[in-house]
Amino acid sequence: MSTANTNATIAANRFGLGAKPGELVQAEKNPKKWLSAQLMPISFDQSLPTSNDVFKQLSEFNLAYKKKKNKSDTEQFKKAKKDRARFIKSTYQKLATDAFVQSINSDSSLTWRLLDFFSNHFSVSADGKMMPAIGPTLEREAIANNLFNRFEDMLLAVSKHPAMLIYLNNERSFGPNSKLALNSKKNKNNKKGIGLNENLAREILELHTLGVNGGYSQNDVIELAKGITGWSIANPNKDDGVGFTYRAWGKEPGKRTLLGKTYNQKGIKQGEAMLKDLANHPNTAKFVCSKLVKHFVSDSPDPQLVDILVKRWQKTGGNIKEVMLALIHSEQAWSAEQKKFKTPREYLQSSFRALNIKSINFKQLFFTLNTFGQQPFKAGSPAGFSDEQQDWDGGNALMSKIDWTASLVSRVRANAETIMNDTLALPTSSITYKAVVRAESRKQALAMLLMSPEFLRR
Repeated sequence: MSTANTNATIAANRFGLGAKPGELVQAEKNPKKWLSAQLMPISFDQSLPTSNDVFKQLSEFNLAYKKKKNKSDTEQFKKAKKDRARFIKSTYQKLATDAFVQSINSDSSLTWRLLDFFSNHFSVSADGKMMPAIGPTLEREAIANNLFNRFEDMLLAVSKHPAMLIYLNNERSFGPNSKLALNSKKNKNNKKGIGLNENLAREILELHTLGVNGGYSQNDVIELAKGITGWSIANPNKDDGVGFTYRAWGKEPGKRTLLGKTYNQKGIKQGEAMLKDLANHPNTAKFVCSKLVKHFVSDSPDPQLVDILVKRWQKTGGNIKEVMLALIHSEQAWSAEQKKFKTPREYLQSSFRALNIKSINFKQLFFTLNTFGQQPFKAGSPAGFSDEQQDWDGGNALMSKIDWTASLVSRVRANAETIMNDTLALPTSSITYKAVVRAESRKQALAMLLMSPEFLRR
């Protein structure tokens, strides 16, 4: 196999989400240029609800509850509850399915892979009464819009987004010396537990910026938590507007000290300044760049490659597009060895792309991803889903994959050799190539291809 063809395969599978028919031919001319051209804005189905739409709809349901409950109309009240639950479930399914379908049909799968990476980096879990509908909007509104901006732009957008504020309980985090807290103490009316919540601040430091060994202390967590007090969510039934709102009466007054630096800004600007400095901290550059290399290239990141990305990060002020270009043009990222094992989501994406399947039944999609342990926005932890092979290649996972693959190939009509050439371009001398072309049936050939070591890895 020629070097150019090898690099085309790497471009489509390691950097992208798997080759579609015809993509290897396009990539072979100039794989790096082909990838660089994919770093363009992406779009979603604009007819689907935004986070603002969700809040407005939920506020209407809440009003209906109170009205019907006051009338003692039990059946109407039950109906309103069912309608609310149905809306939340439907919104979650539609938003998550839209992102998946867009990714398998896109000609810019590198950008969709990058979106998946940052969506997992800033993980929120779609659990509870409201998060299933709000959670998926985070990647659409705060992450996708900042994929090619500076990291500080993305961090600020994510930290202010309703999904993150609600998930990590910052919408009710108020300073112990804020006007709200002092009035509450004065009136002896602190039954609602008014006070400081450290969850968001802790995860910003540990997971979003510096990393668990990034050099911060518990006092830094508290200071950052105080800096972002008052960052909350508007109540459509009480406030003007929807979405993020800053409640000055909940802000902890005074100066803050984070990582040895003092912040004297007033109001919302104090928290913003703290986040900007965190985004541009050297430890943040190293932490995020290490994760990027780990995601795209190897579970054991090459320090030299990480250093290349860190230098570009620092030179460009954390410009994500520039960092990705540095990754694309680094020779260390193009080793022939496939060092990454596909996660379940990646395996489904690459399978659908290889077979040119353009639409997905959302029930089957969710059932499959749930079986594989990677249902959309269900990581169950702010740390997100694992990106390491050891967490996805167990015996049960393999059996589930075999069953799913057998079911998939039974429903499609395709030539396995053609797909193999379109997606992997394996040499005719390879073990997988020989096994596929000598298979006893079309279904067996397709199943062997999709379960081959070359297809399971990237």
